[in-house]
Amino acid sequence: MAILSSITGSILVLRHEPFEHLGYFADILTSHGILFVYKDLGQPLSLDGHSGLIVMGGPQSANDPLPALGAELNLISRAIEAQLPVLGICLGAQLIAKALGARVYPNASREIGWAPVFFTDAGQNDPLFSGLPSPTMFFHWHGETFDLPKGALPAGAELLAYSTQCRHQAFRYGKNVYGIQFHPEVTPEMIADWSAQPLNCGDVDSLDVPIDPYAAESAPLARRLLDGWLGTF
Repeated sequence: MAILSSITGSILVLRHEPFEHLGYFADILTSHGILFVYKDLGQPLSLDGHSGLIVMGGPQSANDPLPALGAELNLISRAIEAQLPVLGICLGAQLIAKALGARVYPNASREIGWAPVFFTDAGQNDPLFSGLPSPTMFFHWHGETFDLPKGALPAGAELLAYSTQCRHQAFRYGKNVYGIQFHPEVTPEMIADWSAQPLNCGDVDSLDVPIDPYAAESAPLARRLLDGWLGTF
């Protein structure tokens, strides 16, 4: 298929916590015969041999003064300069925005659980989101947001999606760099696991009602989005 013919190397995946992994995305990449390599926070980083970059979420802030996050920001910048396809999820989207010079800061409120995402006109015509109803239900877990990055492009990034609680839910920079604030990759098992993680207990305790991991179906959406991104290679 066209996706396979255009991807010659593996996908490098930056993972910030073991429990914030590729989820459905791993099965989709495997179904296409595409190799992926995890690099956990603090491990040596290189783009050599990789055709694209995925930056996952995590409990850290993009503003944390961690040398490991600084190394990731440098790698993201180099990937964008090399015109490699880049996809960031949640913290990953914030790191891409920061690497492109945008501000990352606390959102007006924490957005945790299932909530509808609306698509802009640009989003409804984008390879990742075209054909999806607006709104579409996605899973969220974040307390920070970002300004749309300007970067080196005259027009800067284009807003693709928003929600009631967070104006900047997805953007495209150029043709193949995407930041997505919500979590299309999560499985029900991941949501249950995240809710039980000690790192997330404060977030969970703040909720009025428990999260239902099965409240919406993410698998078809995960394939739609990831296949759209793979089509940019």
